[in-house]
Amino acid sequence: MIRDTGLGSRLWRMAVWAVTLLFCLNLLAMIAAVVLNSFATRWLGTWLPLGFTTRWYGSAWDEFQLGEVLVVTLQVVFLVVVLSGLLGVTAAYALARRDFPGKRLVMLVFLLPLLVPPITYGIPLATVLYQAGLAGTLWGVVLANLVPSVPFVVLVMIPFIEQIDPRIEAAARVFGAGTRQLFLRVLLPLLLPGILAALLLVLVRTIAMFELTFLVAGPTSQTLVVALYYAVFAAGVRAGQSIDAMAVVYMALTLVWLVIALRVVNPTQIVARAKQPAAH
Repeated sequence: MIRDTGLGSRLWRMAVWAVTLLFCLNLLAMIAAVVLNSFATRWLGTWLPLGFTTRWYGSAWDEFQLGEVLVVTLQVVFLVVVLSGLLGVTAAYALARRDFPGKRLVMLVFLLPLLVPPITYGIPLATVLYQAGLAGTLWGVVLANLVPSVPFVVLVMIPFIEQIDPRIEAAARVFGAGTRQLFLRVLLPLLLPGILAALLLVLVRTIAMFELTFLVAGPTSQTLVVALYYAVFAAGVRAGQSIDAMAVVYMALTLVWLVIALRVVNPTQIVARAKQPAAH
């Protein structure tokens, strides 16, 4: 492949790098401002705060009931991850191993929640959950988050399942393995990297999912991101440092799980596995 070294190409690369650098600097500056302000005693009209304190974190913990919010967030995340894994892996196996009329249509239906903005189907979904009496409850939030999470697991798992030779399963059946033994002793060890990849990414997505959770959450079923929104925009006067402290807690929680996910999951592996069946 011959690389273009003309003036126009160099200018284009410089422009791309300049825009990327500007974006990164702007993002880092915003994060730094939030973090600094969460520790500031007072910060008005100066480059740096006049002093530093950690009391805003205690204030945010008490004022916004962060303990209860974190418990609800962990409950929602745990239930969404477990149910997404059970439903998504099962559906992915069926779609990867079976050919049936309308399979492409079923795949399209699974992909729609990932292709369409959540707010597009979130309002009708919230209407249904309110009519069913589930909106405002923990299970309503879980069901809303399952809509994009299960298709995501299906999309990630299909390439992992397709790369497993069906003859391995047939051989296990010949030697007397039942369905439960086949899954636990044969398929699960082979699919474990894909399952971990899918579930860790679902975990991060669920923590960060705002639109669907906001539409169906009630006072006792708010996740951290929704509670942060209400802390910023709800009526009343609140210290900006307390809100920034809450934002830092949210950023730290998301960042920790994202780092764990990226250490366990290499996104290029998913793409490579998706290409392997096609290469054969």
